[in-house]
Amino acid sequence: MPSPFDSLKSAGQNRLAFKGDIDTADATLTTYSHDASLFEIRPQAVLFPKDSADVQTVVRWVNEQNAEHQGVTLGSPKGDTLIRYSITARSAGTDMSGGAVGASIILDFTRYMNRIVAVSGDEGTVEPGCYYRNFEKETMKTGYIIPTYPASRELCAVGGMVANNGGGEKSIKYGKTGDHLASLKVVFSDGNEYEVRPLTRSELEKKIASTDSKDAFEASLYKKIWNLIQANYDAIMAAKPDVSKNSAGYYLWNVYDKKAGTFDLCRVIAGSQGTLGIITEITFKLIKAPTHSNILTVFLPDLSHTSQLVNELLPFKPESLETYDDYSMKLAVKFFFDFYKQLGAWGLAKLGWQFLPEVRMMAMGGLPKLILMAEFTGASADEVNKTMIAAQEHIKYFGYKTHIAHSEAEAQKYWKIRRESFNLLRKHVKGERTAPFIDDIIVKPEFLPEFMPKLQKIMSEYHLVYTVAGHLGNGNFHIIPLMDFKDPHSADIVLELGKRVYDLVIQYHGSITAEHNDGIVRTPYLPLMFGPRVYELFVETKKIFDPANILNPGKKVGGTFDDIRREMVKTS
Repeated sequence: MPSPFDSLKSAGQNRLAFKGDIDTADATLTTYSHDASLFEIRPQAVLFPKDSADVQTVVRWVNEQNAEHQGVTLGSPKGDTLIRYSITARSAGTDMSGGAVGASIILDFTRYMNRIVAVSGDEGTVEPGCYYRNFEKETMKTGYIIPTYPASRELCAVGGMVANNGGGEKSIKYGKTGDHLASLKVVFSDGNEYEVRPLTRSELEKKIASTDSKDAFEASLYKKIWNLIQANYDAIMAAKPDVSKNSAGYYLWNVYDKKAGTFDLCRVIAGSQGTLGIITEITFKLIKAPTHSNILTVFLPDLSHTSQLVNELLPFKPESLETYDDYSMKLAVKFFFDFYKQLGAWGLAKLGWQFLPEVRMMAMGGLPKLILMAEFTGASADEVNKTMIAAQEHIKYFGYKTHIAHSEAEAQKYWKIRRESFNLLRKHVKGERTAPFIDDIIVKPEFLPEFMPKLQKIMSEYHLVYTVAGHLGNGNFHIIPLMDFKDPHSADIVLELGKRVYDLVIQYHGSITAEHNDGIVRTPYLPLMFGPRVYELFVETKKIFDPANILNPGKKVGGTFDDIRREMVKTS
């Protein structure tokens, strides 16, 4: 039986033939029904583009098909369905918000569009399907890195880092991925590729004023976004979340820098989850990798003094302030052999030796409630060691047990636990599954003494097992409950608990997502966080970039609570 996607392989009136792979096999569609979120949406097809021309072809084909079949319906098991195609861009599929799943075309970049184009000094150009781990190997040859990698650094791709505006363990010092973009190549909804980079006012005015027909879409887009920001500037700037990092909404407050006189659409495309355009190439601004680092570990018996502890450590300028809880530690010890694939036999043996103190602590029931990792970097090992000793001495009055790692291997043990806690939980729970829906909240660290007890009280009412990890220096916590989705009340718990937690976060002027983004799971809460006026500006932004709503619909704007309930997995 012919597939409607077969016509992609032949040239159309305004497009080339698609050179990449088209897969509609049942097993493939099942695989791509999932990302790392709690949602399941079966696509119509998975496409693997070979280059930017292929991406442009797909966008133009979708526009053609939607125009040709406007108003036509097909019978389906769920009733009559309007023929309509859309595109969800996807790289490694590690998204925890449902941003990488969709009901039409999945465009996967990891098979072919994964090239490292160039690395030179403090810039690196790469395609979106390149895994971060591979890009870092190349940039480290010149001593540079992207400092905003997430905990999933061994699994994620750089396209997802930009799409979610990722920011991980070093964000306390280096900010988020959007802060490190020199330029992007993006296919917009008209099916053409454009270079996006910071513009001066005169460059912006020239672009808006262009009368060349081939520039019409771009000129109109820049003009409309510029007018939107100018007309609503005060409201937009007031809406910027008062926290050190945020992935909620469209970052309209970052586009126009009045002081510098620059206008940069990279800053709103970052974090837009493929809803404004499809990224085909990224040029990152890299930073010099630190030559020496070590960690000071602090073992907290409870959470009562977390804010004070952070404030005491910050003057020593740690590069990271990371945390994970006792449950994460137990998972790491219990499923220790999961590290084998990453480390090999000899690496596993060395790591195992480092785990012996934790095994003894578990046996004696002495695990702390929270483990804080403060990473310090410097030009020499001696400089780093002096800073850590001074910091350790400074916080001695708390009475907490502290430890300075004696070796790189010992420090690596703590990083492995922090980075792998979510994956260990996903892979090994039986009868239940991870439920990331309150997984990325952030409030200012100074609010934590009030905020955390209230949060714990809310969580205690639901009797859920959950892990806690995150970036304590930012006040950013990842809370991952375990739930049985065969229970018909699971959706009710997700929606009720989510609303209560987000109400609390907003009460303390925080953000409902610091780095994991909105996707399906948080989009309906954006009017609650930003208010109706600013949310309508998000809606207008989407219309300017994507008037036909073909790019990852239902994420960032247009998503509903019914979507959450309907698309949630029904089994564990």
